[in-house]
Parts: sequence; C-alpha cells; structure tokens
Amino acid sequence: MSTQTHLSSKISNIEVFRLPPRWLFVRVETDGGLVGWGEATLEGHTEAIEGALCAIRETFLGWDGDKIQDIWQHAYRSRFYRGGPVLMSALSGLDIALWDIKGKKLGVPIWQLLGGKIRDRVKVYGWIGGDSPQAVVEGASLRKEQGFTAVKMNGTGALDWIDSPTQLTDAVARVRDVRALGLDVGVDFHGRVHKGMAKQLAKLLEPLQPMFIEEPLLPTQPEEIADLSRMISTPIALGERLYTRSDFRPYLERRAIDIAQPDVRGIVSFSTPVCG
Repeated sequence: MSTQTHLSSKISNIEVFRLPPRWLFVRVETDGGLVGWGEATLEGHTEAIEGALCAIRETFLGWDGDKIQDIWQHAYRSRFYRGGPVLMSALSGLDIALWDIKGKKLGVPIWQLLGGKIRDRVKVYGWIGGDSPQAVVEGASLRKEQGFTAVKMNGTGALDWIDSPTQLTDAVARVRDVRALGLDVGVDFHGRVHKGMAKQLAKLLEPLQPMFIEEPLLPTQPEEIADLSRMISTPIALGERLYTRSDFRPYLERRAIDIAQPDVRGIVSFSTPVCG
C-alpha cells in the first residue's frame, strides 16, 4: 500500500448508510479524496444513531481528520449529556472511519497504527441461540459440521425473582446436550435473570465447565456481579453494553469479571482505550 501523505485530511463530507437487516455505516471523505468507512450499528436504535451522526456531521465538517483524538474528545466532552449507547455508537462509527483514512494516508493497515500485530490466529465460536432443546441440538450439530469447536448459546429466557426450579434444570439440560456433542460452550444470560436465580443457575452449570457465563446480571450491577464471581469458579464475561473505559473500571477494580468484551463495532471505538 503506497503512502498518500501529501493529500489533505480536512473532512469534506460525512454520510450515513443503512443496510438491511440492521447495519449502519459511516462514510467520511476528505477534500484530498481520501475515504474512510466505519460501522455504527446498534440493534434497535438505527434512527437515533443516524440522528446523532447528523448532529456530529455539522460539527466536524472542515476539521482536520488527522486529529482523531481531538475529534473524539470534542465530540464526547463538549456535551452536557455524555456517553450512552446512541452517542457512543455514532462516535464509534466516525472514529473508525477516521482511523481508516489515517491508515490509507500512511499506507499501513490500522493494526499497525494501534501498536502492531499480536497474533495471526484467534479461536472463534459460533452462535446457536438455545431457546428450545431441539433447536439447540440442531444448531450445535450444524456448527460442529462447519468446523467450530465451541459455541455460545442462550442461558435461559426471562425468569421471575423466584421461579420454578424446572426452568433452571431445563436450561442446564440444554447445555449438557451441547457438551455431549464434544463442543465447548459459552452461556449468555443476557442480564435476564435476577441475582437469586442467577446464583442457582450458575452453580448448576459449574459441573458442565462452560467456557464462561456472559452477563449473568444486568451490566449496571458491579457489586452484585462481584458477589456472584466469588461464589462460582466459572469465568464471568461482560462488556458489550459498557460504553467507555470508565464503565469497565468498577468491574476490574472489584475483580468482578474474568473476560472483558468491549464492542468496537457499536460502543467502544479504537480511540476509547486512549480517551474514554
């Protein structure tokens, strides 16, 4: 990739594109002809994020796109109401597009600008849902045929504060069926479960050795999740609904989670670890 350092990085246009079923992309162009693309998708909030991007557009037309950190700081800190999923998703899309432009201008991939490559390969898992026993087995079998060695599935549907133990044993049985196929499994609670039931379900799952349980409680409860973490040996994962580095802080300080899951696509942009 050749360098284009002689080209101007002044932002001349910011456009937003919707693609079905739920994608939202940001296109940034400079007056030097450089184009960068970013993603600002957040399920269920497409119109709101598009509106936020229109407001951002009016602010940053004419700014120097090389000043990525300055733009991030201004967009985040100049507002009385900061943060939240809508603004942070919009800002993430813009931020990723600016990094794309920076890489094209310097003739290097973005990972070079962020400190270099750490690894060449990474293990992935396939999503299978998990709302019924038949769907679980069919989905897991398909993923295994596709070459996956690990999957992630729903832990359970919404439960009452104190619900029938049958709800928990059925959930455990679905996980057991997947493990019986020789697959590793992560179990996503989606924050649907109250603490009393989450404790019981997490304990029942322990003998099946899930890779992790995700969002056992809503991601607004660091103290409660820390309590749960001390009760079980299964790793706890969380982070797709946290918006900035500061949001992760209480979980890390309390050692409440074992796996951080920042979402660069929708919430945590490339610049957030530096600025947020």
